[in-house]
Amino acid sequence: MPTKGKKIKVLITGGGTGGHIYPAIAVAQKLKLDNDIEKIFYVGCKKNMEKDIVLAENINFYSINVSGMPRQKSLKLIKWFIELGFATIKSSYYILKLKPDIIFGTGGYVSGPVLLAAKILNVPFVLHDPDAHPGIVNKFMSKWASTISISFEQAKSHLTSKNIVLNGNPIRANFLHVNKKNALTELNFNPDRKTILVIGGSQGAQAINNAIIVAAPDLISEGFQIIHQTGAKNYEKYIEELTKKHPELINNPYYIVKPFFNNMETPLNAADLAISRAGSLSISELNLCGLPSILVPYPYAAADHQRFNAKAMEEAGASLYLEDSDCNSSKLLELILDIFNNPEKLEKMKLSNKILAKPQATEDIVRILKSSVSK
Repeated sequence: MPTKGKKIKVLITGGGTGGHIYPAIAVAQKLKLDNDIEKIFYVGCKKNMEKDIVLAENINFYSINVSGMPRQKSLKLIKWFIELGFATIKSSYYILKLKPDIIFGTGGYVSGPVLLAAKILNVPFVLHDPDAHPGIVNKFMSKWASTISISFEQAKSHLTSKNIVLNGNPIRANFLHVNKKNALTELNFNPDRKTILVIGGSQGAQAINNAIIVAAPDLISEGFQIIHQTGAKNYEKYIEELTKKHPELINNPYYIVKPFFNNMETPLNAADLAISRAGSLSISELNLCGLPSILVPYPYAAADHQRFNAKAMEEAGASLYLEDSDCNSSKLLELILDIFNNPEKLEKMKLSNKILAKPQATEDIVRILKSSVSK
């Protein structure tokens, strides 16, 4: 813990996708309420989504220019190493200027130069890895971390450290303050109908969208209501197709379609079943809400981490696993109806999610950060 009277400066890094950014934001929100914290800084890439998210939290944002590492030997790889070198130098400048007492990294390629600079300048850092199969940056830097926080037990075998703690993913505080009744009321949904949430993360999921546009009329006729996040890049095309194929579903009271939900806690708490990609943050939110799911991992995710996440959830009895190539309307209908025709199975899936939930993850990570500050 910090010496008496000394306040702590924390530098946070991580980005590229919501799975790396939102856990960092959850920790930052908690740190802002802690009397031991003097300042919080965030280093990311201004070209990525983390910039706007961080600035919306009134946290000072500092940018570096870095991209994902090419996986094959080529001229691009040489250029990437040069880019990494410049980004590490700039990260070193930020660390020397801001003088953080501790650095917190949540993964993604943007965190690499910052953590390398921390190692070079002998500044302690704590890592958090959200996935069952850790990313390349956290795997490489794990041997030098003060502590590594993980969300899946399966991640341990991929990391080089004697100080690994299973915390779960930190979740933003607003997820803890919504109940099912209020969520359904906010959405103007019928509490007597079962609710299905379709979500593909911030980018959407084309295979899931293609299956749902066919299955939606049958689901609604079977007595379900649907909340559907298409993803911003797919929304206009989806609405165009929906208008052509099923105009009766436009403005249907049992079908809500949006490009993205900023208040994801509402649809998650309203739902009885989710159909989702298998990003780590989505899974942690499903766990926290006790929400059974059909997980369709994105087949091109880095290091195939979504497949590892989805299989871990299925092994725990919290989800069903469905390959992207098998995700069609008939298969989804079959799985959905099988789950709801088996109330005991549905309850077991709910319980398994609640067992996996780690509502104290954010507090535990803040405690680890504070205890990792050099005396």
